[in-house]
Amino acid sequence: MMEQWNPIGIVGCITAFNFPVAVAGWNIALALIVGDLVLWKPALTTCLTSVALHKIMADVLAQHGFKSVLTLCCGDGPDIGNAVVMDKNVPLVSFTGSTNVGRHVSAEVHRRFGKTILELGGNNASIVMPDCNLDMAFGGSIFGAVGTCG
Repeated sequence: MMEQWNPIGIVGCITAFNFPVAVAGWNIALALIVGDLVLWKPALTTCLTSVALHKIMADVLAQHGFKSVLTLCCGDGPDIGNAVVMDKNVPLVSFTGSTNVGRHVSAEVHRRFGKTILELGGNNASIVMPDCNLDMAFGGSIFGAVGTCG
């Protein structure tokens, strides 16, 4: 078995307000590992978290000789997010967010023959079985729904 990485250039990562560190980390790490540059547009409501995470990642990357491979671009979706989606210099857009916005992202990126990775419409659902430990189920559900949000 052989794995071949094929960098494509710039990857646009548009992340949602919930799980702002985890989702960004997953998407950004994958793009950087294969040799792509990343343009990260976080949710407007998580800009402070995103600036802090970007600073940490940029410092670590610079310490290892990788400068200017990760760019953070904060702002609203209709202006900044849409600019990423419409930019022909961004061959792949990873979008995490609502289904409605995901439809727009998908249509516009594919209209220019770009690629997308979409994670849409999550709501942190929990299934609680009758025989569970209710205290543990309640605590886990609360943590899953709000404990790791921005």
